[in-house]
Amino acid sequence: MRGASQQSLARAREALAGVAASEELGSELFSVARLLDGNGALRRALTDPARPQAARTALVEQLFGGKISAQAVEILSAAVAGRWVSGRDLGHALDQLSVEADVAYADDRRTLDEVEDQLFRLERVVAVERALSDKLSDRRLPVPARQGLIHGLLQGKADATTVRLAERAVDGRGRSFVGSLRAYQVAAAARRSASIATVRVATDLSEAERTRLAEALGRQYGREIQLNVIVDPEVVGGVRVDIGDEVIDGTIAARLDEAQRRIAG
Repeated sequence: MRGASQQSLARAREALAGVAASEELGSELFSVARLLDGNGALRRALTDPARPQAARTALVEQLFGGKISAQAVEILSAAVAGRWVSGRDLGHALDQLSVEADVAYADDRRTLDEVEDQLFRLERVVAVERALSDKLSDRRLPVPARQGLIHGLLQGKADATTVRLAERAVDGRGRSFVGSLRAYQVAAAARRSASIATVRVATDLSEAERTRLAEALGRQYGREIQLNVIVDPEVVGGVRVDIGDEVIDGTIAARLDEAQRRIAG
């Protein structure tokens, strides 16, 4: 998303910040995003720059007033009042705002850390359980059936916000299930002005070691760092840290690989 679309997303995000996030708000915004995905005429009507802004916002009230919450209508109206480089950008923006609404709701309830941790743990379960991963990515299975798998796996074991987001990740809107979970974790970290560091170690870190590593990385990057720790026997000692596009690899395996390259060269 770029240019005018990015600016329009920023204004819609301001509208989101100005309302009290309810439990249903994220799901409502996502349902509108999915509606726009399948309705090109509606997308064009809500994003056509030749159509007056007042007409676009009036159409929102006409179509959605009384069917979704007043907060969702307010955010959608702020979104359609902007300019969009592509009609599909509006759906992408509402998808992103739906996640941020759920994250805000969890933050208000002081369960955001728990939700973020549960999303990461679910990502790891899916990565390890190949049969589950295959079923969740099988487009031949209806979305409700795949969502039922997630609901059964998490019900009674995870926060309600985690369950909603995980069920939404099954739908994905073009992203893989794991890709969606990772995007949700990034949104949760952004809410706390933090960055996510994926840490791979041969043996698990103690709480004291996690704290020291997070503090050291925080000093290096100048912001709070959320650690997602993965125990990986192939690390062979040391620590590998991925933050965005940056990699800090202090593992024995990496040093052996470098030594072999030098010998071969």
